[in-house]
Amino acid sequence: MQKPRLNFWQIWNMSFGFLGIQFGWGLQMANMSAIYTYLGADADSLSVLWLAAPVTGVIIQPLIGQSSDRIWTRLGRRRPFILGGAVFASLALVWMPNCPSVWMAAGLLWVLDGTINASMQPFRALVADNLPPEQNAQGFAIQSLFIGLGGTIASALPWMMTNWFGVASPAGTNSQIPASVRLSFYIGAAAFLVAVLWTVLKTREYPPTDSELAAIRRRKFDWTLGLGDVLNLVFHLPRRMWELGLVQFFTWIGMFSMWVYFSPAVARNIFHASPGSPEMEAAGAWSGFCFAAYNAVCFVFSFGLLWGTKYTGPKLMHVFCLAVGAVGLASVPLATDKHHLLFAMAAVGIAWASILSMPYAMLAPALPKEKVGVMMGMFNLFIVLPQIVASSLLGYILKHFLHSEPVNALVLGGASMGLAALLTLLVVNFKTVDISSEAVTSGGGH
Repeated sequence: MQKPRLNFWQIWNMSFGFLGIQFGWGLQMANMSAIYTYLGADADSLSVLWLAAPVTGVIIQPLIGQSSDRIWTRLGRRRPFILGGAVFASLALVWMPNCPSVWMAAGLLWVLDGTINASMQPFRALVADNLPPEQNAQGFAIQSLFIGLGGTIASALPWMMTNWFGVASPAGTNSQIPASVRLSFYIGAAAFLVAVLWTVLKTREYPPTDSELAAIRRRKFDWTLGLGDVLNLVFHLPRRMWELGLVQFFTWIGMFSMWVYFSPAVARNIFHASPGSPEMEAAGAWSGFCFAAYNAVCFVFSFGLLWGTKYTGPKLMHVFCLAVGAVGLASVPLATDKHHLLFAMAAVGIAWASILSMPYAMLAPALPKEKVGVMMGMFNLFIVLPQIVASSLLGYILKHFLHSEPVNALVLGGASMGLAALLTLLVVNFKTVDISSEAVTSGGGH
């Protein structure tokens, strides 16, 4: 079927739910290390406590992708999973800042990550379902706009609660999570659910043909939940997915290093804070503000991607952005003042905008249409496997080779992202996707 081009507002509505999803991710990325520290965790154990994020992605995304390929309901194919994940993720966000112990927070992180993944993965497939190939890069770039905007607000919320609205944090022991963080998670839960509901109610999906619908109804229940078919597909992945997978592997080691160790590095190297000290909360709030800065740059630079990719193609654009991000991460140890960190975060924001869009724009044309959902889910394995590796090894490497200094882990992350930029040059060439300025300004449309 020849899919018609969608206008700007159709793509806007289809992607708006990503604003809410990024509230979930943004609050988690900016605050989980600080929450663990408030609850008594030490720096060497942080990477293991973050293990929930990549492991749930490995399990959830391919299965959700395959399941959404194989059903049709009154809400469509992707939207039931998008909405269901959002409901449970919102509940987890409400509960998270009320955890009394490290291990309860770690357990709830498994729930939060699983439900966010269940909601997010079908969004990627929804773009490929609804847009013609020439609009894929534009569609994913618009998703990056919402990801950047949502991440900016979510990451800055605790800082905003304290500095703009005067939310007082409770005095007491270091086991108490500040009121500014708790309130931010409540706001994030509401934003997540409302944004996803907007997309679910405002977006239609193309129904299957009569023969496809008959095949769906004839299909027997798979007691492996599709895992057998997913494993079989591993041996039939397109060459481009393997090449991009290697790029993703080293890219996400860099990003994971930042998410886990940036906050402890800021607390130790800039604020010279110890757990339970007044400086600790200030360090956590500033770390969140820095995360907001890189998400804000991501939001703004995504407009540049819409224009620049027309001339460079996704491949060269991704090389440039990853190289800039690598320099930004590696420069964090050079900061002597908290404001210097904003320059490093701006560089990371440029890379982040590309990470969220260009690999998918390069991949989508290589996927068979009947397996878009499951293969997009499997592509996520190249994101979560490096995070599992980093979760398992970074704590050991930090303790035995990096002198237990979190800032050194950021340098290692920068080197990994730089390697990813070089590996992008090895991705096979393909026809440049057209993203015309007319399509952007007049409503053609991550």
